[in-house]
Amino acid sequence: MRSLTIALTAVSLLTMNGCATIMHGSQQDVGISSTPSNARVSVDNKPLGNTPVVANLKSGDTHFVKIELDGFLPFETTLTKRVTGWVWGNIVFGGVLGLAVDAMTGSLYRLTPDQVSAQLARQGLAGTMSRDGLFVVLVPAADASWEKVGEMVRE
Repeated sequence: MRSLTIALTAVSLLTMNGCATIMHGSQQDVGISSTPSNARVSVDNKPLGNTPVVANLKSGDTHFVKIELDGFLPFETTLTKRVTGWVWGNIVFGGVLGLAVDAMTGSLYRLTPDQVSAQLARQGLAGTMSRDGLFVVLVPAADASWEKVGEMVRE
């Protein structure tokens, strides 16, 4: 009788949890960095900190990431969820119950991308490289600290 109780307990524990819940849980760490660093980060319109930072996010939700630094254009991206390979483990070992547990907890999903690296562009700058190696940059106004080395004149 005791071995039957142990066996039933073991089977119920296995079916009460989904594979993905056991393997990686319903939260996911996403690294967020920027060049230049120390930019303000907000996730889902809530301040998180400055780059580099790690966000611990629910893997079953879609998240909006915004990175801002004074003098630079803001960087925005969306983290989307995708189904993990552990769904097959649920089908084989956990059955419908394990699949349901993972779906309800969000453990069935992983966020993509799992790392965000923003290359921030300066505001007001636009440039192109010519064939002879001359780099032309257009700015709305010159900075007073710049040294004038030449001037283009229309002929």
